[in-house]
Amino acid sequence: MVAVALLSNPSSTGNRDMLPRIRSFCAERADIFHYEVERVGQISEALRTFARVQPKVIVINGGDGTVQAALTELYTGNYFDGSPPPVAVLPNGKTNLIALDLGSVGDPLVALERIIAATHGDLASHIVQRELISLSEGDGSNRPVLGMFLGGAGLADTILYCRHKIYPLGLPNGFSHFLAGIALFAALIFGVRSRFLPTRSDPVNVSLIRGGKVTQRLSLLIVTTLEKMLLGAKAEGGMRGMKLMAVDQSFIALVRAIVAIIRGRLGDNRMTGVHVEQGDMIRIESARSSVILDGEEYRAVTGRPIVLRTTAPVPFLRLAA
Repeated sequence: MVAVALLSNPSSTGNRDMLPRIRSFCAERADIFHYEVERVGQISEALRTFARVQPKVIVINGGDGTVQAALTELYTGNYFDGSPPPVAVLPNGKTNLIALDLGSVGDPLVALERIIAATHGDLASHIVQRELISLSEGDGSNRPVLGMFLGGAGLADTILYCRHKIYPLGLPNGFSHFLAGIALFAALIFGVRSRFLPTRSDPVNVSLIRGGKVTQRLSLLIVTTLEKMLLGAKAEGGMRGMKLMAVDQSFIALVRAIVAIIRGRLGDNRMTGVHVEQGDMIRIESARSSVILDGEEYRAVTGRPIVLRTTAPVPFLRLAA
């Protein structure tokens, strides 16, 4: 048994500079088994190998899309006898939402050292449970994909705009996200239209299957199982299940949401046009609209809705702040 099985994606943005250091570090440690994949299709073979070496922790070194692909394969492929080991995530890629939720920030090599130290101590004290979002399309006959953060409506359009229009400029990640946010608010609030701004979102209907509640057409949609929702939103009834934050296609609703975010009060009280809810199943329907699950794009089209469900809780390794 090794302490850590490390899965690296050399194509991840952060690994272009970091991977040589990671390789050198792993070469000097007998308690690390390092496996690199160049394609998603290679993850299954990596996990078969991990099952043979029986690690205490599986560590994913890549962006949120790599984490999503690895989690999907890990929890649908039955590679391990019994439950798979807990998963840790190194800070990498463009957004790092999953790594941030698990307390993994800063230098990836420092985070890896802390993970190894945890495996040689009281590992149980670092284990946290998280549900995953299971996304299926259409009639659900395809294998679901698993993730932890989904953006839809205007947010999905802005993520795609940032990816295709701003990232190629080579600007720092933080500044790129700031510019994308400004562009989103300009398009949604002030109605500015330009080929240099995100496209106008098609109407999206979202059904939250808990007591038959149905939201309206939306300009902004977030669904997550992460411990904290983006923008500081707080959902009622504890942290279990999927948390949903949505804003109707209304200028007044957008202003209400922005004011609540600035004041840190989003989700404290019900507001017309602003929805902060929890549910076990969510249907997303649209004539033509994209959603982004952990960096990967999926499309809801007429007659083929996207259905989100929660999985049973699975173990992750969280580093203390």
